[in-house]
Amino acid sequence: MADVSLKEIALIIGVVAACYWNSLFCGFVFDDVSAILDNKDLHPSTPLKNLFQNDFWGTPMSEERSHKSYRPLTVLTFRLNYLFSELNAVSYHLLNLVFHAVVCIVFLKVCKLFLDNRSSVIASLLFAVHPIHTEAVTGVVGRAELLSSIFFLAAFLSYTKSKGPDNTIVWTPIAVTVCLVAVATLCKEQGITVVGICCVYEVFIAQGYTLPMLFDAAMQILRGKCSIPYSMLQTLLKLIVLMFSTLLLVVVRVQVIQSQLPVFTRFDNPAAVSPSPARQLTFNYLLPVNAWLLLNPSELCCDWTMGTIPLVESFLDIRNIATITFFCFLGSLIVFSLRYPGDSSKTVLMALCLIVLPFIPASNLFFPVGFVVAERVLYVPSMGFCILVAHGWKRLSNKSVLRKLSWVCLSVVLFTHALKTLHRNWDWESEYTLFMSALKVNKNNAKLWNNVGHALENEKNFERALKFFVQATQVQPDDIGAHMNVGRTYKNLNKTKEAEESYMIAKSLMPQIIPGKKYAARVAPNHLNVYINLANLIRTNESRLEEADQLYRQAISMRPDFKQAYISRGELLLKMNKPVKAKDAYLRALELDRTNADLWYNLAIVYIELKDPTEALKNFNRALELNPKHKLALFNSALLMQESGDPTLRPEAKKRLLNYVKEEAQDANGYFNLGMLAMDDKRDAEAESWMKKAIRLQPGFRSALFNLALLYSQTAKELMALPVLEELLRYYPDHTKGLILKGDILMNQKKDISGAKKCFEKILEMDPNNVQGKHNLCVVYFEERDLIKAEKCLVETLALAPHEEYIQRHLNIVRSKISLLGAAEQSTFPADGTAAVGGKKIPFENLKEVKNEQKTTQTLNSNINKGQSNSKKRTGKNNTDKETKKKSTKEIKDIEKKRVAALKRLEEIERILNGE
Repeated sequence: MADVSLKEIALIIGVVAACYWNSLFCGFVFDDVSAILDNKDLHPSTPLKNLFQNDFWGTPMSEERSHKSYRPLTVLTFRLNYLFSELNAVSYHLLNLVFHAVVCIVFLKVCKLFLDNRSSVIASLLFAVHPIHTEAVTGVVGRAELLSSIFFLAAFLSYTKSKGPDNTIVWTPIAVTVCLVAVATLCKEQGITVVGICCVYEVFIAQGYTLPMLFDAAMQILRGKCSIPYSMLQTLLKLIVLMFSTLLLVVVRVQVIQSQLPVFTRFDNPAAVSPSPARQLTFNYLLPVNAWLLLNPSELCCDWTMGTIPLVESFLDIRNIATITFFCFLGSLIVFSLRYPGDSSKTVLMALCLIVLPFIPASNLFFPVGFVVAERVLYVPSMGFCILVAHGWKRLSNKSVLRKLSWVCLSVVLFTHALKTLHRNWDWESEYTLFMSALKVNKNNAKLWNNVGHALENEKNFERALKFFVQATQVQPDDIGAHMNVGRTYKNLNKTKEAEESYMIAKSLMPQIIPGKKYAARVAPNHLNVYINLANLIRTNESRLEEADQLYRQAISMRPDFKQAYISRGELLLKMNKPVKAKDAYLRALELDRTNADLWYNLAIVYIELKDPTEALKNFNRALELNPKHKLALFNSALLMQESGDPTLRPEAKKRLLNYVKEEAQDANGYFNLGMLAMDDKRDAEAESWMKKAIRLQPGFRSALFNLALLYSQTAKELMALPVLEELLRYYPDHTKGLILKGDILMNQKKDISGAKKCFEKILEMDPNNVQGKHNLCVVYFEERDLIKAEKCLVETLALAPHEEYIQRHLNIVRSKISLLGAAEQSTFPADGTAAVGGKKIPFENLKEVKNEQKTTQTLNSNINKGQSNSKKRTGKNNTDKETKKKSTKEIKDIEKKRVAALKRLEEIERILNGE
């Protein structure tokens, strides 16, 4: 085996870099969305064991909707990408490029087993630049092909060292081969096919047998003319070990997928559900289609499902000629390679093995697959194709007449393929560019029209998206998903009538319900979402809630394991004020998936509705155990702890809110509630800081503005509260409590009686029965020295709230004042306007402290009121005055001179009382 030189490695790396450098500018497209963006198995918070319990897309293998593609080692590399760069697409594409270069180098080493150095380099270069590989290299999910190929080739190289001197068996390379086969299979299923290549290599290359030689030996043994040669026994032993290892891997694989095949529909692979002979004719025709893509990769398409390749339904279909031609050519190569000895036949045989055997899992021969043609599965078969081309070029270039022409043709092929690859990479830049490029190749695939629509939908371009979705329904009128897409887009455009009509068309295409019959083989799980979408649409109408519930129950009757139906129904039942039934729905969903943090969160919401905060907090905690970064669980559990009034829970509540603002740094609600916690703990400076941050993020934040002003008022910074209240009232002119607080400050701090009066009068304009506003207006009349008007006002206020003792007390004070001074003495009131009798200040009845009027954000499936109202009425302590004799004007003035000094003391007493 010749070694690979540094020059050859440098050449290959340079060519790969030149062809795929622009792939670094591509994003996550097509299947990358499910495998990378939506796959929770990539997150560090997900236990590593989940990688070995879930499929490639993060779905538990036990679920029927699972794709059954078990590739934990590939997902592990995605997880490493995520660990270092999270969702930065550049790192994912860069690692794919590196893996492709590694495959090319290892492939070069394999080529040198059967070709000379120059031909091996040519085969490797052709493999490096072939445009068919763009899906595997530029598409991030194609990493499964790349990783599997590395271990695939490594296993084969290891096996080639298993033959010792005198045909002895070297077991270490065989053991290494088995291990590498297992690793290759954990990267992608087709890795197991290398065992077949090793068997062919052992018999026809290592042992040098040809088919006639094997036939003659078998006949002589059967006739008893000779015994089995020792070398053949050695070969049989090695083959038995390989086959047993393969069988063991297959058994393990079957156990992993729990003896279930994935559920595919006729839209994924129409031929798989077609009757004979269309099924067989179409599957056979797909073989020359794949071969043509290797020969002429000029028209490449990311998705060959649905109507891309029409079914071959008749023996008279002209496409059958292509099938016959392909099999004739393939048969002649097989006969040549197996019948005749020599290096050329061995090279052709190994090339054919690399083409045929790795392709078998995708050929529909043993089980149906979820695609018609997939360019990525040609990654390994193209190795055999490149060896054939390099071998053919070698034969041609050895002839002097064709030497120059062969070099020219080779140069043209390599250059055009490299140029096509470079250009094709740009198609993978975004989902829109990818699917639009596919539509240029084929317009009969409804899935492509749908996918362009999805790309436009993600950009919020619903009008254009609708055109593509409608076109999909015209290309494939019975495509349930297309009609669902149309309905969803109409809903986004607020055309509910048209949306419902589209959903009803999709629903009519669903199989009719037959009690007791399972639908796993006939209905794709995602198609059942038509019931969910339709129910979600009509439930916006309060009169159709029962109809929506019926749709959820219909979906459940078709698929009792349809988790989303239980979740959506639980949300609806909460809306229908049936929390007990909602709890049952969520508990049923949890039986299907206890690892879903959202379900535990929604169950917590139900317990809040059931007035069971203790159980609600337990379920919030379960959600956070599964997903420590569950934002809604962090936020609402912190509020629940805060509302409990338990001081021991406040540190944990603060910790959760801090974690929440790390995840949602732009959500003012998080900072606001941190401020409320700080107010509860009397950390005034910290509370002020959080409130200001909330207001910066959300100008006009009603609750934050009011509570910041209230905080200033409670900490003897009333004048700082005024500009805050001005801003609050600019956004919310009818904010009653803000007006009361502003009037309080204007009255007691600014001595602005007129401004305070305007505040209280505005309150009464909005609500004539507002007791607090009316009482404070009475105080204003008193401060204006209009005792008669103040008395009348207090009488009216007492009629509104006859049980409020402080109003009666203040009325008595006013009447006492009237009787003491008389109407003629009202002009002797001091200019500062503070009413006092016997040195006692008539209190200004302050507003209640409302900590949070902010409604919560909408949850995944229901909502929780994050508001709280801790009311502390601030009242002054007023003793009923004793009756006194009428005092002289001089005595009254002496009393009023003492009032100013007493005022500060009384205000301090009021603040102390307010804190009680």
